[in-house]
Amino acid sequence: MKKRTLGNSGIEVSPLAFGGNVFGWTTDEKRSHELLEGFTGAGFNLIDTANSYSRWVPGHKGGESETVIGNWLKKRGKRKEVIIATKVGSDMGLGRPCLSKEHIREQAEASLQRLQTDYIDLYQTHFDDLTTPVAETMEALAQLIKEGKVRAIGASNLSPQRLTESLEYSKQNNIAAYQTLQPEYNLYNREKYEKEYEAICIENDLGVIPYFSLASGFLTGKYRSEVDAGKSIRGSTIIEKYLNPRGFRILQALDEVAHRYSTSLTSVALAWLMAKPTITAPIASATSKDQLADLVKAVHLSLWKDEESINQLDEASNY
Repeated sequence: MKKRTLGNSGIEVSPLAFGGNVFGWTTDEKRSHELLEGFTGAGFNLIDTANSYSRWVPGHKGGESETVIGNWLKKRGKRKEVIIATKVGSDMGLGRPCLSKEHIREQAEASLQRLQTDYIDLYQTHFDDLTTPVAETMEALAQLIKEGKVRAIGASNLSPQRLTESLEYSKQNNIAAYQTLQPEYNLYNREKYEKEYEAICIENDLGVIPYFSLASGFLTGKYRSEVDAGKSIRGSTIIEKYLNPRGFRILQALDEVAHRYSTSLTSVALAWLMAKPTITAPIASATSKDQLADLVKAVHLSLWKDEESINQLDEASNY
């Protein structure tokens, strides 16, 4: 499997990232460890999580996902064989996102302890904090790199303006800069990334690791009518958002390409992302071995060689 580099960090990753948001939430620790073993056993190495996963679950405080991963890392060993990406900036009890120097340092230490590791490969700002100057945030992140606690930094959910401002600050002050962007991007949600962020990523050579790569599960083909609303916790929201003429066009195109390759819609939707020149590694989650198998198959489709199928998917998902 050919590796890809996260921006200019020199960190090489597989072309697919495992989303750790499910760990300690919809998958218990035992199943999470089995999935991580299956993922890495198939040759993949990038695992994405956040300090806030899964704070939204009643009784959870955040950090549950990192704890599950940390226990797996300790049990497995071979720390250098995996790339751990986590995040800071979500509301961890302050009632708002926070990217102040003190908060970043505090949360980095907490993440390191939960992950049971000496360093974080990719540390990302999760949500923007408009009350903290860009300078303070970037200096705090750069200091973590100087101390060897972080190898590279990335951003998620920053406005194009704040992302550009952050990159410019790092350049002008000769300090560590963002190497990656984690935006929402998939066959359905294309417009914002392609119109507002793609040019910035190209200009600054940012690696792109999109979240919601399967549009919350819609692109798996699991949701095709209102009857399917009960198939998951967020089923009704997915149906309300995606079941429309454009959504049906996308599903039809996915059906046809999947039939052509004798594979799943999940594999095709991920392979489409992997074929995009600016995409480094889409993030996707799995809660079962069957779901994981579909993620793995995506890498072996080589959809980037199939111009006809790519064009068909592009046209069906035009906005």
